[in-house]
Amino acid sequence: MFGQSSEDLGLKETFMVAPITVHTQHNESTYTCPMHPEVVQDKPGACPICGMALEPRTISILIEEENPELKDMTRRFWLAAVFTIPVVFLAMGDLLPGAPVSQLFSAELRVLLEFAFATPICLWSAWPFYVRFVKSVRTMNLNMFTLIGLGVSVAYVYSVIATFLPGWFPASFRDAHGEVAVYFEAAGVIVTLILLGQVLELRARSSTNAAIRRLLDMAAKSARRINADGEEEDVPLDAVNLRDRLRVRPGEKIPVDGRVVEGTSSVDESMVTGEPIPVEKQIDDHVVGATINGTGGLIIEAEKVGADTLLSRIVAMVAEAQRSRAPIQKLADSVAGYFVPAVILIAISTFVIWGLIGPAPAFTYGLLNAVAVLIIACPCALGLATPMSIMVATGRGAFMGILFRNAEAIEVMRDVDTLVVDKTGTLTEGKPKLVTVLPSQAGLSEQALLRFAASLEKGSEHPLAAAIVQGAREHTVAMTDVTDFASVTGKGVAGRVDGQAVALGNRAMMVDLGVSIESVLEHADSLRSEGQTVMYVALGSELAGIIGVADPIKDSTPEAIKVLHEEGIRLVMLTGDSQRTAEAVARQLGIDDVVAEVLPEDKVAEVARRQAEGQIVAMAGDGINDAPALAKAHVGIAMGTGTDVAMESAGVTLVKGDLRGIARARRLSRATMRNIKQNLFFAFIYNALGIPIAAGVLYPVFGWLLSPMVAALAMSASSISVIANALRLRRQSL
Repeated sequence: MFGQSSEDLGLKETFMVAPITVHTQHNESTYTCPMHPEVVQDKPGACPICGMALEPRTISILIEEENPELKDMTRRFWLAAVFTIPVVFLAMGDLLPGAPVSQLFSAELRVLLEFAFATPICLWSAWPFYVRFVKSVRTMNLNMFTLIGLGVSVAYVYSVIATFLPGWFPASFRDAHGEVAVYFEAAGVIVTLILLGQVLELRARSSTNAAIRRLLDMAAKSARRINADGEEEDVPLDAVNLRDRLRVRPGEKIPVDGRVVEGTSSVDESMVTGEPIPVEKQIDDHVVGATINGTGGLIIEAEKVGADTLLSRIVAMVAEAQRSRAPIQKLADSVAGYFVPAVILIAISTFVIWGLIGPAPAFTYGLLNAVAVLIIACPCALGLATPMSIMVATGRGAFMGILFRNAEAIEVMRDVDTLVVDKTGTLTEGKPKLVTVLPSQAGLSEQALLRFAASLEKGSEHPLAAAIVQGAREHTVAMTDVTDFASVTGKGVAGRVDGQAVALGNRAMMVDLGVSIESVLEHADSLRSEGQTVMYVALGSELAGIIGVADPIKDSTPEAIKVLHEEGIRLVMLTGDSQRTAEAVARQLGIDDVVAEVLPEDKVAEVARRQAEGQIVAMAGDGINDAPALAKAHVGIAMGTGTDVAMESAGVTLVKGDLRGIARARRLSRATMRNIKQNLFFAFIYNALGIPIAAGVLYPVFGWLLSPMVAALAMSASSISVIANALRLRRQSL
């Protein structure tokens, strides 16, 4: 039924499962079903499982593709609407004020005119419904088009036979005048209303892709390439290759991800960071495609092009998440699998019961009520309830810098009660920074002490050394060459600066050199309690001072932790740092639990231990060493400023690397699941109330019957209401 895969249907050769990609050519498009993302084909059409129109799966940056299904359904709707008006007038004109239709046309002519006007509607306009109806029966994938095709064809064929072969019908089908009624107007109106519903639904479904379109609109459409001979030319974006040199003029969009090789400017990176303040860029700084250059000119070298750029990866991740299925979808699939056969049985029972005990003409009443049951029970709203909300939510998340890899991450995120965070790069900037320069010798200035330390460290690749060298540059301290340089593993470095012996390292190195550090131990411990890494500097055999380096806490981290605590989430910090440094950071931020001096495998074990205790664990990290724990957690959350491996392992990526996004993601998750439940409630209640009324259970008490035309209107309205409710997520306050 609704849950079968393309392989189950024997459609392996035609339909495939393929990754979502970003293309620039129209002929590369593939199409998939929003309810059954495993169905993919290379041309437009209908889903072989549910019959819904397929949507483009590949993403076009340069070309906005026309929706062929919408165009076709719109054309069929307008023809049906034009021809339905005279059919309804002929059938019901006697109810209108003025000259009754019966005085204008004889009964026989009126029926023939109804047939003439209804036939184009029921044969041409409704043709896609019949094709999908036949396919659903042939593959035993009974769906909404099974009911529509069956209902419309029964009403139309019955009326044709009643028009040309009325003698075939027994007395139970005839009215008090002995005539067999025809229902061309019912068939015509049903087709018209269902087509209207399809047109509105297709337009509404296209609105759920607005997020991707808006993301794509951010991309530059061309780039100005500097050729090897120095000549410049404007080329399409897909013609840019790695290591191409590109000129970005003031006010232009940066075409691809790259590195500045010439010029300085300020760049508006709000598309990525959400921060409105432009970022200053100079030589060797990295820039992101689709961000906007300020007043200066830049020449950049392309480092990532095509599908590898950050924008393309964001678009692909959003599209893939929109096509994924949430666990709650299993409920709708399970119900839908039994729903259509049950409706057909109810329709048959309705026809038989009315035929046996209904008022005259008994079987005519039975036929009309059976058709009403078939039409009103179409499970389109049930099938759309989950995927529409997921599509809107993933798009909304993308514009807040929250990328969900799949629908399961959206569903689970709301239940998270424990957040495990890596310290470096998640709570902190991930880049050590010089914080303290404290001379201990009389007459030795901070500038001089920093000059000795930075000169010694400028040849080292250690992150702490880089922080000292960068600190010297920021303080405009001139560095000099070093002779007799030596590195002592695990302790520090030594050499001669301006002919003077200089050493920089930890306590063990000072002990080896016979340098006393007793005078600064208390101060060093105080710096460590603040989270700084302390290094000692010696000149000859005398202590010259201490250098403190720390990984600064992100400006957004304190507020993020406050918000997460308000959300009722327990925070656990994992770090490879020493216990003292870790506790200092945790105390400063108000972290609930600290696990220090951990290896990558220890992070996985900690996540698993908390899961075994019944906690719903999210893990946030940015490095390669975090990837196993991100994959193990119920929800892995990667910092967009981190490594590709971390992002590939996570269910959620925070493009801005801001932990406040976790609280927003959790609120979006709650809003989405609430929206899905509302949709499912509407769909279930609609069918639970609509089917009995259509079958005529209220007729004995109130004399109420539901016209098939009203049933068609209600069916279309139910689908549109579900989509409209899903679209409310775009305006949800988060």
